Amino acid sequence: MRVTSPTSSSPASEAGLMPQEQLLAVAEMKAGIAIGVPKEHLMQEKRVTLVPDGVGLLVANGYQVLVETGAGAAAKFSDRDYSEAGAQVLYSKEELFKNSNILLKINPPTKEEIGMMSNRSTLVSALQMSQLTPELIQDLNSKQITGIAWELLEDEVGNLPIVRSLSEIAGSTVMLIAADYLNSNNDGRGVILGGITGVPPTKVVILGAGTVAQYAARTAYGLGAEVKIFDNHLYKLRRVRQELGAQIYTSIIDNVNLLDALKRADLVIGALRPEEGRNMYVVSEEMVAAMKPNSVIVDVSIDQGGSFETSMLTTHDNPFYKRYDVIHYCVPNIASRVAHTASQAISNLLSPMLAYMDEVGGVEELIFAKEWFMRGVYCYKGSLTNRHLARRLNMKHKDLNLFRLSRL
Repeated sequence: MRVTSPTSSSPASEAGLMPQEQLLAVAEMKAGIAIGVPKEHLMQEKRVTLVPDGVGLLVANGYQVLVETGAGAAAKFSDRDYSEAGAQVLYSKEELFKNSNILLKINPPTKEEIGMMSNRSTLVSALQMSQLTPELIQDLNSKQITGIAWELLEDEVGNLPIVRSLSEIAGSTVMLIAADYLNSNNDGRGVILGGITGVPPTKVVILGAGTVAQYAARTAYGLGAEVKIFDNHLYKLRRVRQELGAQIYTSIIDNVNLLDALKRADLVIGALRPEEGRNMYVVSEEMVAAMKPNSVIVDVSIDQGGSFETSMLTTHDNPFYKRYDVIHYCVPNIASRVAHTASQAISNLLSPMLAYMDEVGGVEELIFAKEWFMRGVYCYKGSLTNRHLARRLNMKHKDLNLFRLSRL
């Protein structure tokens, strides 16, 4: 079984013109690559980057897959499932890190994990901007590790496929969370999420008009809630109204209209995506203080810095706190609440992408052959290569295109 790019194929392979020596090099490249899937330990993370079906796809394409014991247990995938799919299950985390050419993680690595990685290996993980430090970048660069952020990876038409998929999950899940904290058992306002005959509907404000907002608004509107969406991009506001097919209130973010909506809101969802590598909050502390007592804030964008001045990272063990008598839910990995589904979504996008490496000759060749893959690279050959990260961390960076020119 051979997998090609989901959006394009190799002209040489289609024409049958690939030289025999290149075919041999591709076979040798695959035989020497081990893809490692460790167990996540931070932030009560329950997701895993590859599910057994994804492992089977990569193994069928000639790759070796190493899985740490228990890596998929929290997402309800057993070691036996992985073994039967063709993976080698390892009991030593150190052995897995040391022997993996490509390491697939959900969370960024710890300093200890970077220490276990082999020099010049490849790391594919999330960045989590709010927790990113210059020290982590320096540790990666000291071992010349190629760092690829899966939330920055694009497809060939410029979309962010993994971000969109996880945003769909977050948008659908966020309303289940909100309903729980609006009820009386959690000292919420004691209101139903939606509306019933003769009772005014719940008032929901959503900051951002992207995928999270679309799915959250669809659920809230379907339950009968009154929904208001704020964003600074008119095309996004227009698109969300067209896609929902409903007369949902939309507005550019301005302090007067936003403050009025916040004062009336039972639930506020922060779903703004960062721009130019940074995310500025749009709801000040004074605005939060003006909200109803026991109303609820769910800050989905907390892993990118948050949409509220009062937002602070929380965990699944301690998911909320109160500030100005407003409930704040600021868990960064909301999709981990539905780990089985989220793991399948990530694996379904990563495994074909990795299997496609044999079309071009490896990770490095894929970086320079495909612009959409290059956009996910932030560390390469000992240098920080992402301009936005460099600005955020006050570090020097080297344009990845300079490396491309040096290859000519």
